[in-house]
Amino acid sequence: MTEGDAGAFAPAKVNLALHVTGRRFDGRHELDSLVAFADVGDRLCLAPGDGLRVDGPFAAGVPTDGTNLVLRALRAAGAPRAVALRKNLPHPAGIGGGSSDAAAALRAVGAVLDVDTLMALGADLPVCMPARAARMRGAGERVEPVAMPPLHAVLVNPGVPVPTGAVFAALERRDGSAMGAVPDVDAEGLVRWLAGCRNDLQAPARATAPAVGEGLDALRAAGATLARMSGSGATCFGLWPTRRAAEAAAEALRRPGWWVEACTLA
Repeated sequence: MTEGDAGAFAPAKVNLALHVTGRRFDGRHELDSLVAFADVGDRLCLAPGDGLRVDGPFAAGVPTDGTNLVLRALRAAGAPRAVALRKNLPHPAGIGGGSSDAAAALRAVGAVLDVDTLMALGADLPVCMPARAARMRGAGERVEPVAMPPLHAVLVNPGVPVPTGAVFAALERRDGSAMGAVPDVDAEGLVRWLAGCRNDLQAPARATAPAVGEGLDALRAAGATLARMSGSGATCFGLWPTRRAAEAAAEALRRPGWWVEACTLA
């Protein structure tokens, strides 16, 4: 491993709220989203060379050729590396797996890419680079850090793919209201504020993949103070007042074919 390179953690990205506020002439959607990052995620190890090796519970289906986003990002930075990726997160799952992996690799080599280059790689790259709570607007290029108290959550993925294109195509409205100012409050106050927000992609995702609704219903039945889908799905999150309560709920929610993880979001 060369000097400056290191192992890297790629946290799951969770859209606590996601409002679709418009559509651009190029077809991209205008978004307003509050994004947080979990203490669960993928892990990468970088060494001299080039190429990608993947293992882990969700290694199947991850491309290892030049189409892989991690390799593309490192090559765009002029810093190719041999990468070992431990894939702990399901994909595609609405939690930024590939983008978070690529951002972690760029952080590990100290690469700084301009926002246009990041957006050309993927719309989640700008918010995944700092991997801290942020408000994301535009098509993903406008990222503003926000102060946010830790939130204790359970992530549930019912093991079904949800095609992002199909979800956006099924949107009934593309001109929704923005979120409003993110309040500087404690965790309880933030959850109350989030209850008045929405994920505009949740309804079309449920119509596309009914298992999303099953995940949401299970989180609510387990006692979540708020349950919502992240991104374009299929991962859903539920919030609990303490980490212990979230861990107990996660144990109760586990079932064959589901990925379930308790975590803290910040």
